[in-house]
Amino acid sequence: MSRDGAPLYTHRPETVSTDRGSGDAVVFAHGTLMDRTMFAPQIEAFADDYRTVAFDLRARTDRYADDYDLDDLVADTERFLDAKGIDSCVLAGMSMGGFMGLKFALTHPDRLDGLVLVDSMAKPHSPADRERHRETVDALEGLPTLPEEAARPVTHELFGETTREERADLVDDWVARWTTYPGDAVKGEVYSWLDRDDLRDDVAAIDAPVLAVHGEEDATLGIEEARESYRGIPDLTFEPIPEAGHSSNCENPAAVNAALDGFLDRVY
Repeated sequence: MSRDGAPLYTHRPETVSTDRGSGDAVVFAHGTLMDRTMFAPQIEAFADDYRTVAFDLRARTDRYADDYDLDDLVADTERFLDAKGIDSCVLAGMSMGGFMGLKFALTHPDRLDGLVLVDSMAKPHSPADRERHRETVDALEGLPTLPEEAARPVTHELFGETTREERADLVDDWVARWTTYPGDAVKGEVYSWLDRDDLRDDVAAIDAPVLAVHGEEDATLGIEEARESYRGIPDLTFEPIPEAGHSSNCENPAAVNAALDGFLDRVY
């Protein structure tokens, strides 16, 4: 199988995706440690009016051990759209999916009707944060699965305080899922974005409308830091999401869906 992911995303798209509804397409790309099911609240809300498609990025597939970066994920997304017969779409990416989505918007503007950034950012992590993440995931290399003691602390980064206190079942479900992941899968997905480019100036070239939703309790990518990083986007709507952290579309789906509904009405 070739390194570039073509067989998976060109010939087996149905194995990595959920595809419901018809009409104008909204395509969802998940973040680190998550998978396509994180967008179930959005697919349930919008599948009656749009074609809603969520897909797994490489870390949640049998390609998890490959060396890859955001450019490879952009190429995977293009192949996936081709295989699904989607000429253009609103692309919605959470965190890592948003990092990829920004690059996709800059390199494939003809395929993009709109861009949705969920708890993401246009600037790279600080050197200190990059080193911290590198040390964390290097320790996972070669482990058959992610240990509970490694998975549980990450809940403070992926979920806000409100969710951890009031929706323990949601948090526990994701921790249980994380403990099934190979260590190399987690290391690979973090490394794919760890040394990403600073796009704060580049985003001025995005000519599609952009919606950014961001959890007010996000302890991973702070809301004001994210807002500032998007300042150069010409057509930007920024919506703070209350009572939500870094996974705002799961934590407060009603608020995210309301923002997305208005955005899709404007785009389509």
